Amino acid sequence: MPTTSSLLGRHDEIERLLALVRAAEQGEGGVLVLRGEPGIGKSALLDHVEQAADRFQRIRASGSEFEGELPFAALHQLCVPVLTHLDSLATPYRDSLLVALGLAEGAPDPFRVGLAALELLASAAAERPLLCLIDDAHWLDAASARALTFLARRIAAEPIAMVFAARDQEPVPGLDELPGLAIRGLSDAHARDLLAREKTGTLDERVRDRLLAEARGNPLALIELPKAGGFALPTPSPVASRIERSFLSRMADLPPDARELLVLASADPTGDPALLWAAARRLNLDVSAASAAAEASGLIQFDTRARFCHPLARSAAYRAAEPPQRRAAHRALADSTDPDTAEDRRAWHRAQATAGPDEEVAAELETSASRAQARGGVAAAAAFLERAAALSLGHGKKVERTLAAAQATLAAGRAEAAAGLLTSIDTSTLAIPQRASAELLRGQIAFVQGADGAVRGAEIILRAAQQLPATDRERSREFLVAALEMGLVVGRAAGVLDRVLAAAPTAGPPDLLTALVRLTAEGHRAGIPAIRQALAGDDWTRTPALATVLAGELWDLDLHRTIVDWLTRTGQTTGSPMTVRLGLSQAALSAVFAGNFGQAMAAIAEEEAIADALGDPPQLYPRMHLAAIRGRRQEVFDLFAEATSRQTGQLTANAHWAMAVLHNGLGDYPAALESATHAVASGDLFLTGIALPEQIEAAVRCGEDAVARSALDALAERAEPAGTDFALGVAAGARAMVNDAEDDYVAALSYLADSPLSVQTARAHLRYGEWLRRAGRRRDARAQLRAAHEQLSNIGLEAFARRAADELRATGEVARSRSAHTYDRLTMQEMHIAREVAAGATSKEVATRLFLSPRTVDAHLRNIFRKLGITSRRQLRDMPDLRDPS
Repeated sequence: MPTTSSLLGRHDEIERLLALVRAAEQGEGGVLVLRGEPGIGKSALLDHVEQAADRFQRIRASGSEFEGELPFAALHQLCVPVLTHLDSLATPYRDSLLVALGLAEGAPDPFRVGLAALELLASAAAERPLLCLIDDAHWLDAASARALTFLARRIAAEPIAMVFAARDQEPVPGLDELPGLAIRGLSDAHARDLLAREKTGTLDERVRDRLLAEARGNPLALIELPKAGGFALPTPSPVASRIERSFLSRMADLPPDARELLVLASADPTGDPALLWAAARRLNLDVSAASAAAEASGLIQFDTRARFCHPLARSAAYRAAEPPQRRAAHRALADSTDPDTAEDRRAWHRAQATAGPDEEVAAELETSASRAQARGGVAAAAAFLERAAALSLGHGKKVERTLAAAQATLAAGRAEAAAGLLTSIDTSTLAIPQRASAELLRGQIAFVQGADGAVRGAEIILRAAQQLPATDRERSREFLVAALEMGLVVGRAAGVLDRVLAAAPTAGPPDLLTALVRLTAEGHRAGIPAIRQALAGDDWTRTPALATVLAGELWDLDLHRTIVDWLTRTGQTTGSPMTVRLGLSQAALSAVFAGNFGQAMAAIAEEEAIADALGDPPQLYPRMHLAAIRGRRQEVFDLFAEATSRQTGQLTANAHWAMAVLHNGLGDYPAALESATHAVASGDLFLTGIALPEQIEAAVRCGEDAVARSALDALAERAEPAGTDFALGVAAGARAMVNDAEDDYVAALSYLADSPLSVQTARAHLRYGEWLRRAGRRRDARAQLRAAHEQLSNIGLEAFARRAADELRATGEVARSRSAHTYDRLTMQEMHIAREVAAGATSKEVATRLFLSPRTVDAHLRNIFRKLGITSRRQLRDMPDLRDPS
């Protein structure tokens, strides 16, 4: 319970928290993250807002320092008090949540856990507003951190307030992006007032001044340090360690049973009194006397949960215990934990109670790791496996578990820790297959460790592939493909792709690796047929990202559509986040080239919603392509800055292509030429092909004939063997500009006439019309420019449409103004909602797709109605911009 003293000088912070509560009571949910050093008063502020929100349902949860990362441990604390509302959830969501919370067997759908928790809390809040307080958020398990930040970003339309308390300088993924409030030290006047109010005794003035200086306004330091006894203060040290010593001093005065009870409570993160009393009895403690003495010290309180007065008190109790005492505490907790309902926690306590190798406990931890991975807790799995490796008796088992721990640690985003685990293995003693596995993992670690990591990672994996015996050819090719995919991510300019292909055998099965080797060695005229043959079967389903790129290299719209359809179906069937996201991103790209910007926006919004649910950054390239084609200058510039800051070569090449398209649309041809040249120089598959026409157009307009002709030769090398109408139409249009030949302008339009690529068709009309006007054929020019302006305007290519209007004006005709598109007035997310509702979806169905609550969807719908000047869902169905073309 917060005291007046502990809240001294916190008027502004309290008012901010109360404003959050008042807004939530009115149905405008929100979140606030309190950040500050240990002892600064974060927990006291949580206590205060908990008392102040007396009309709310109040739930507390916390992270835990001294426990393996059990997946969803903190989410469990938040959801259990409202599980009476579980029946309000649809069956798949209810089941996924129960599995995630360890209350049912199975593997949870990662897309459903966060949304299920949101619906559960929203259902509870519908009865009475809900206040969720999460202390020690810097110690949240990774799965809970993702789920809770997901919740926090989606409660704006719910009567829910969430307050996190976390130490500063200890980042938590997702948490730092939420609204925050830094809790600073007290002013000197407030600090002196606090010391006086605590009445800790008469202090020597010089000691008081030094204490005030060293406490730096930290309230807990000001309250606790004088209680340590003796005022000849030691050499200055971090406030946290000073406060812990104060707690230790108070513990030293307690009876032995009380001290042992505190150690036991510090080793149990659940705070369950029933478990604590059972474990205490196993240690033959006098529970009644020990708990009374511990509570009297003010260090801990026993009610519905055992709660230390401060996390530092718990930390001090655990650290102060000798290793045998800690092991005894964990052993008692393990023996008192129900093996049926909490088998993973029991396994973890058993592991902490074990001093030397123990194969039985190691095997139990390995089983717990499998369960944790099935529930999405890769960090927990890593912790279990690392401890299992330490307890393993046999060398083979130890190596096997260490490799598995390193793999799980890398999957949890801790590359440095994974590398540390690998260094503990003497690879020279391993059999070749295990040594190759270790090298593959080492390469994957290198890949995520910096801008040059992909090059190092690919070289490591190449060495591993070359170490494998000739009889293990299939696994060797798998390693080469893994390195190849690294090359795709960083872009060809990094050299990874070419190193892999140079190391690959020149002969092999007709797969994508062999085809790419041929493409690189013999050029497109030999390579494109080989790629087409490799994509004719279904082997590409093992590398769908590579397949989408190669379909683009073939200029094959039908093949690309087939791959996108497969990605969509497979993603829905397997629930694989990366498969779904790749499918959505590629669907958006197809829609951009087809000029269906509403569909593109909807796909982008859905991909970004999934990325947000997973705590990952969204794909940028579909948004860049859309913004560039539309002619959105500032948006392209902003996306360019973000893309280049990620230091991924392939994404940077996309960014240069987007800048080239933008500048060609704006008529800034020198800038377009510079950007297109950068894009082409990357040598990336697909991107080089679509960047070459931009380079040719800009070079022709800049009078750079040699550059234009060289680029035309490179385009012909790619387009002619591809032979599709898309390829031949683009090549004819480029050839027309370079050769100043009307027949080629006409041929381009002929090839593209029946193509779904309306963007290319409209631009072909524009270029032909511009050529006719420059040739002095105004009447013919007007017909082409009128068609170009109408098509460009209808699609929404704003910059190119203005270019067409300017050209029409030069012929003496004024272009007709066009009405605004629906998607010009809506955000990406709003466009997705509007399209779904127009197609007949309910708010709940839309909410599921975008990981929102139905109330939030309804709030967005009200905004959509206001922006579009309509009042009903029926009117949405009548808007042509919200329907896909038949």
